[in-house]
Amino acid sequence: MKTTYNTRKINGVEIFYREAGDKNKPTLVLLHGYPTSSHMYRNLIKDLSDKYHLIAPDYPGYGRSEQPPMAEFAYTFANLADIVTALLAELNINKYSLYLMDYGAPIGFRIAVANPEKVESLIIQNGCAYEEGLEAFWDPIKAYWHDVNDKEAEATLKTFHDANGLKWQYTHSVPDISLISPDNWEIDLRHLERPENGDIQLAMFYDYRTNVELYPKWQQYFRDYQPETLIVYGKNDYIFPGSGAEAFKKDLKNIEFHLFETGHFALESYGEEIAALISDFLARKVVK
Repeated sequence: MKTTYNTRKINGVEIFYREAGDKNKPTLVLLHGYPTSSHMYRNLIKDLSDKYHLIAPDYPGYGRSEQPPMAEFAYTFANLADIVTALLAELNINKYSLYLMDYGAPIGFRIAVANPEKVESLIIQNGCAYEEGLEAFWDPIKAYWHDVNDKEAEATLKTFHDANGLKWQYTHSVPDISLISPDNWEIDLRHLERPENGDIQLAMFYDYRTNVELYPKWQQYFRDYQPETLIVYGKNDYIFPGSGAEAFKKDLKNIEFHLFETGHFALESYGEEIAALISDFLARKVVK
């Protein structure tokens, strides 16, 4: 089914979102990562919209959503989770599965813990809820948590979302780079070059420490609620490596586990395969 491109004013901020599929069918909320947008789900939406209802928002300061000034808006994971929660309420979406990738994982886990009765299943792709998933890539970020005035760490973090850093995120550990469209990082770069956006990204890096503090709470949610969970992970990801995927097995019993020989943006290399797994998973686990 066709994708529509929409905006809603949520908590005073214009939020852009993609939507497709029959609203009477099970809803899958697609939460994007850093430093991208709902654009990363363009193909998955097309592949699944014949059977499911899909919503993919851009967070404030990302993609095509409004970027309010930092002086007027708190760029924190708690606030972004509040925005997504309010958007779902505005759209009268009260039951849903969550696709969690990168930054979408802490945003989605915050939503799930606050609204466990609304979450029908979890689909996790290269997103973390365990210390095991924070390896070498995170060293400069951890240094920044320790000292927000650490200029060496700040300089390193800025390279993550410059032109070369963006390309690296899409192509590192990818078996066939010719399958990865350069449009991905070019589109991301356009949004990241907005005035003040670089400072927003640094603020989000610093705030990520609040997610780590919540890991025990999220793990308790896994143990208490045992949500049906599908893991579809690029196992060679340097940012969120396969060890982070394995860690979910400690607490989740209703888990289906798939690793792919690729990097961070696994949908770019294995989109069709992941879409088929999701379609089968939701057909079995979410009844509507």
